[in-house]
Amino acid sequence: MNRKTLATLWMTLLLAAAVHAAPATEGAAPGEWTMDFEAAQILAAETERPLFLNFTGSDWCGWCKLMDAQVFSKEEWTDHARENLVLVWIDFPRDQSLVPERFVSQNKALSRKFDVQGFPTYILLDADGQTVLGQAGASRDATPESFIRELNLLILASAPSVARLRDTMTDEQKARLDAAQSQRETAIRKLQDWIQTEPERTEENTAAFHEMRKAIDRATSEFLQILQDASDASS
Repeated sequence: MNRKTLATLWMTLLLAAAVHAAPATEGAAPGEWTMDFEAAQILAAETERPLFLNFTGSDWCGWCKLMDAQVFSKEEWTDHARENLVLVWIDFPRDQSLVPERFVSQNKALSRKFDVQGFPTYILLDADGQTVLGQAGASRDATPESFIRELNLLILASAPSVARLRDTMTDEQKARLDAAQSQRETAIRKLQDWIQTEPERTEENTAAFHEMRKAIDRATSEFLQILQDASDASS
């Protein structure tokens, strides 16, 4: 058996292992997937938990199936979600019987509202059901631990979280936070402006790109560390 065949077999077995309970079609419960966005909004408001929207193509999207297998079917994810999130399953399958008719228009409207460009797309909403806290995507190396960490960082760096933590800071800490945020935004704008010039793919430009990415990463790390310190101090 050659390497390509082994890789294909391994991927088939991995995706076949992606087993979790079918999403509910009525109501919402902590840690359980539901197609009912309105019920999820009510639960999020009652429990003051973020909503996690999973825009998926459950029966055809390879990356979606990969995340199901490596993250969403695992006990670590289920335990975390049960205590911290309200899960919404927004499916665009080829087999139309997988989504009740009453959710088809809902899913299309949500996809337009959040400008979903591909699958999977993961959107975190504040407990108000409207404020976007952040967006994530699939990763070949994702684990429950790494994905939960990514979501926690999105929540930590979101506007509502920053505003809440800022109220707990000293003037000196606020100044450090403002400086780090300004540095991060400047680094991001610099990269965006550079990309708009459509630079040629040269060794020099590749090096410049990586340097700008490093500047963003450094500024982001400083920004997140200040927020994490404030969060730890207030907990």
